[in-house]
Amino acid sequence: MKLAKKIRGGKNSSVSARKQRLARYSADLHNLQKFMHVNLSKTLREKYGRRSLLVKKGDTVKVSRGQYKGKEGKVELVSLKRGFVNVAGCELIKKDGGKNPRAIKPSNLQIQTLDLSDAKRKAKLESKKGAKAKAEVKK
Repeated sequence: MKLAKKIRGGKNSSVSARKQRLARYSADLHNLQKFMHVNLSKTLREKYGRRSLLVKKGDTVKVSRGQYKGKEGKVELVSLKRGFVNVAGCELIKKDGGKNPRAIKPSNLQIQTLDLSDAKRKAKLESKKGAKAKAEVKK
């Protein structure tokens, strides 16, 4: 029973919220990675021809929902197991003055600038962009 089929409506899918939740919470890490995609800003969408991308440490993101709406910061930590992202500047201040990082769901973020220090990520983005351009020329 694959998670993608469960959630997208394949052969083994269910409309039951209980079963959807179970499929998501008992998923393997390689399937959980699919939920860590974050929408790109309009300029990045036009540049790379993609709507979303896997968030990585070092990306600059903008919070679009919740208490920290409108804040921008660098991604400090990506937790696949918990399904959360820690963003610099989004911290809870404790009574003693200490700070705790606030975990934010990836669906509430938007990538503003990408960290392209990873050669594989850069090559993948460029290849996708090239494929889109070739498809437009053929039309």
